[in-house]
Amino acid sequence: MRCPLSVSPRRRRLTVVVLFFALSSISGSYSQRLVTLDTIDIFTNNELLPSSIPTVYFQCNGEDKVYLPDVKEANIVYTFKGKESWQPLTELPENKCKQCGLYEEDIADSDDMYDAWELCSTDFKDGKCTHFKQGEFRATFLCPNCTASSSSASNSSASAGDSANHHPDSEVKTKKTSVTMIIVVSVVASIIVIIALFGAYKYCQKKREKDRAPSANLGLHRHPHHGN
Repeated sequence: MRCPLSVSPRRRRLTVVVLFFALSSISGSYSQRLVTLDTIDIFTNNELLPSSIPTVYFQCNGEDKVYLPDVKEANIVYTFKGKESWQPLTELPENKCKQCGLYEEDIADSDDMYDAWELCSTDFKDGKCTHFKQGEFRATFLCPNCTASSSSASNSSASAGDSANHHPDSEVKTKKTSVTMIIVVSVVASIIVIIALFGAYKYCQKKREKDRAPSANLGLHRHPHHGN
């Protein structure tokens, strides 16, 4: 085994810091409560001309508008993959709700509101939440890292009415399990790499010390050569 050049303590500390932040970012990305739009069906078009294309957007208080460019007609169920350029809609805190709403932009007058409500991470059952407003719209939101308590889950189910589920619960659970496995494998692999690098460093350190010993002994027995 050919040992690399010795690593200075400063570089070793830098490597440890980089690995620490890498692992932190992995766990942090898993804990993010990102909300994406799964399906939406608007029941009315507030434009003066029925043939006009509405400009629909989602917005939470204090955040930018998230336009839904694909939503162009009423009474059509639009389905999304969650990877669109405008996704996710927002990120929810763990123990606090956000005031969010669905609106239709109006250039000549104030924007029309389909509905505004408190969006909470506890509203999601198995990573999914459906919001229904009579005569306005029905939308399904996804948040894989959001969890619902038993009481909030029952309230969310009641507000959903008789809406059909786009994603089965088993599919959501499978996705969450897959993400968990990826995180676990990544963390274990990182730990193994760290242990292997540390072991290689200790081996090389001992090998250098062993190689230096004969050289030091030769230096002690070397006598200067005196000319005649």
